[in-house]
Amino acid sequence: MGIATNVCRRNGSSNYYARISIPLDLIDAFDGKKERWKSLGTPSGKEAKRLARPVLDAWEREFALVRARQTLSEQDIQEAVWQRYVELTDADEEFRRSSPTDEDLDLVWAELEREFGPNEIDAWRIYEIIRDRYDDRIKENAKRSESLRYETARGETRLVADEVRRVFRARGVDLPRTGADYRRLAQGLQRAELEALLRSEERSRGNWAGGPRDKLIRPPTTGLTAPPGETVMDLFATYAAENPKGVKQNTLDQSRLAVESFVSVCGTRTPVGKIDKKAVRAWKALLMRYPVKATETAAFRGMSFKEIVAANEKIGKPKISSRTVNRYLSGLGAFCDWLVDHDWLDANPSKGMYIRLDKTKRAIKPFSPEELRILFGSPLFIGCASDETMHAPGDHLIRDHRYWLPLVMLYSGARPAEVAQLLVDDVREMHGHWIIHVTEEGDSTKSVKTKGSQRVVPVHPELERFGFLAYCKVMKERGQKRLFPDAERNARGQMAAKFSREFGRYLERIGLKDGRGLSLYSFRHGFVDALRRAEYLDEQFG
Repeated sequence: MGIATNVCRRNGSSNYYARISIPLDLIDAFDGKKERWKSLGTPSGKEAKRLARPVLDAWEREFALVRARQTLSEQDIQEAVWQRYVELTDADEEFRRSSPTDEDLDLVWAELEREFGPNEIDAWRIYEIIRDRYDDRIKENAKRSESLRYETARGETRLVADEVRRVFRARGVDLPRTGADYRRLAQGLQRAELEALLRSEERSRGNWAGGPRDKLIRPPTTGLTAPPGETVMDLFATYAAENPKGVKQNTLDQSRLAVESFVSVCGTRTPVGKIDKKAVRAWKALLMRYPVKATETAAFRGMSFKEIVAANEKIGKPKISSRTVNRYLSGLGAFCDWLVDHDWLDANPSKGMYIRLDKTKRAIKPFSPEELRILFGSPLFIGCASDETMHAPGDHLIRDHRYWLPLVMLYSGARPAEVAQLLVDDVREMHGHWIIHVTEEGDSTKSVKTKGSQRVVPVHPELERFGFLAYCKVMKERGQKRLFPDAERNARGQMAAKFSREFGRYLERIGLKDGRGLSLYSFRHGFVDALRRAEYLDEQFG
């Protein structure tokens, strides 16, 4: 079902819980909370998986709704600004059509005389109001135009606050007045009204051919707005609930981030049918300039996707890698495949958009023999100062997952999470040989990358010499279920992610790493290289 990482037990409870990480950009909206938990009321892992799906889907829909209420895309703002301009110019035209002619005023006076008498002052006052309606409107417009010009020049938006709230209600959003989206919308509405007032002045002089001079005031580029229930994110919610390829929750989360990023550029109300090569190409161009960890950077807080890209031209943070850009395109592409299958699109617009990568260049490199000698002769493996200062020499011996993960990976080629989630029973004898069983079996929280990743790996003789089997025996005698009970999942449900980061910093502190290259995954790459040196064929590695 792909949701194992979102189902777990809490300390002191026999029942399973659904758990989800609150997206970083929504933490403030949820009072600073980083996770949500809900008891599933069952001790059965299989039943918990079944019960967790609707809970997780409901949370995702809530996140999407909150996120939608916190953002307005440029397309949304463009639509609102143009709509305001059209409303005001149409209202001006209707006012002129309904203004009384001289013949109408004669009829009005005759009616007032019959009702009040020829010398009644009230009749004259009513007549003046009707007669002067046009001139009064012109004077009001002139005052309004002067006030708007003054406020717009100073960046003030108070005069259009009521109109901004009306747009919010119509689109179901709620933005802080200090946010960039609020100011862009408010200032756009001001400029739309100024253009409409300029049209009114021109019409009063007999010129009906004028159009917007302000480049901001233009029709929406899509020309369409998706009906309720058919926006891109509405359909993504359906896609995620169906999960047609049965991918893991983390993969769905990555796809959701990609689609949300795309929608933030093309517009939240853009119809799905308008997702085309041009839109994906424009989004890809921005992705290639997008800075790393932008949502965690204070300098970018409150900015739109395009604003972040523009601001980073001055700030100069490193840009996301081509491989990361391709992951975003892949996330959108998987959703577009589903849209094609359901006749929302004729073809997948992300096809052919991927950046070509040089596969001869490794993002992660294996350890050299000399680097391995330095690493395994360092404090983490022979004695350090303390748990907190693993890089400093001392008499403290670490013999938990931090010691064993690198060694087991070195002699097995397994992934960090595969080793960290091992149960005591996953290391056992089979046909006279000690083996490590990499599997999802035994615990509902375990997972592997693909079904083909489930496998049996022999315990290397060097691991036996280092005491790995003795360690497994001790953990079994202690009644532990998990081989490495201190290895925890992070908020996204990823096993060994914390130690993976710690290990990278450790390599820097002992002088083995400067920048990208070496990591926990270097052991897996080194194992593959060792198999090639031993003249095994690639198809035999599994």
